[in-house]
Amino acid sequence: MKRITVFCGSSFGTEEIYKEQATLLGQTLAKQNIELVYGGANVGLMGAVADGILNEGGKAIGVLPNFLRSKEIAHLGLTELILVESMHERKTKMNDLCDGVIALPGGFGTLEELFEMLTWAQLGLHKKPIAILNINGFYDSLIELTQTMTEKGLLKAANQKMLLVSDNIDDLLNQMRNYEPPTVGKWIDKEKS
Repeated sequence: MKRITVFCGSSFGTEEIYKEQATLLGQTLAKQNIELVYGGANVGLMGAVADGILNEGGKAIGVLPNFLRSKEIAHLGLTELILVESMHERKTKMNDLCDGVIALPGGFGTLEELFEMLTWAQLGLHKKPIAILNINGFYDSLIELTQTMTEKGLLKAANQKMLLVSDNIDDLLNQMRNYEPPTVGKWIDKEKS
């Protein structure tokens, strides 16, 4: 893995450990010579992960829609800042640039980005590892929901297993390195999409 996209909140949340772990993730990526791709902002957990990697001499590539840049949230110390026109273009570019995805705590935007990447994987549009750093049990309810989806026959077990989960950064990165995408398909062929 040369580059990992990180989706996370533009605020810090209520628990200091979120910021600590976001910073540590950035530091760990730098030490393992993995570049960061993320939303390009200097605020919240997004800013923390970027600062973590940059302060350790690593590389951070931000992908930011122009309309957010005008709100003066762009991180000015990035290795590269790529400006795009829309949120959809942002996700597409982040996917194009990365070898895998990690979600940290966040809100609707983080969940939307995470689930779009999972959906694209389920449809066979990519075979990248998708992971959650489950800091202090933040995603426990979501993980339980995916189990319910599987038990109720709305999600294949193989697709549920696409979502890698750990509360430990090194363990999560090891899971991502060893990831084997499911061999079961969805209902469409890639050639027809």
